[in-house]
Order: sequence, then C-alpha cells, then structure tokens
Amino acid sequence: MPYLFVHHKVEDFAKWKQVFDEHAAMRKSGGSKGGFIFQNAEDPNDVVTLMEWDSEESARRFSQSDDLRQAMELAGVSGPPYIRFLELADRPSV
Repeated sequence: MPYLFVHHKVEDFAKWKQVFDEHAAMRKSGGSKGGFIFQNAEDPNDVVTLMEWDSEESARRFSQSDDLRQAMELAGVSGPPYIRFLELADRPSV
C-alpha cells in the first residue's frame, strides 16, 4: 500500500487545516484514500500528514502538482516540505 508522508512547518495550524480540508476533493480525485494528520506535541504548527494512495505514481504526480504547491502557499506552509513515499511493511497488533 503506498503512502505519502509530508512534514512541514505552517504559520497557523487552523488556517492550514482549513485549506487542507478545502483541498480534499482534489486529493481524492488524484487517488488519495485518506489518512492522518499529526501535530508535534510541543509545536502545533509542526505538521505531518500520512496519506494512503491508490498507487505510488498517483502520489508522486500529486506531490509535484502546481495545484498542491498553490494550496501550500495559500495555507501558509513555511519553507519546503519534507516528502517521502512509503510502503506499508507491517501492521503490528501491539
């Protein structure tokens, strides 16, 4: 199962989250199957998303899209994101 891991700093989490939510249809049409949002416990503006995709190719195409770049600018992402493409290796029961 392919995942897209994105770590970035944002200026204001609430503003970022609003833009992220508004961008949901674009993610879904690009192949996103949903995922998770994490915040650093000591800095709520330090954000990680982990999103499942229908294929690694779809995730790569989305991560390089102008639409995503524009949404990140609008959302107040500070600096370049740290992006990785992951495959689920195991899901431990405990």
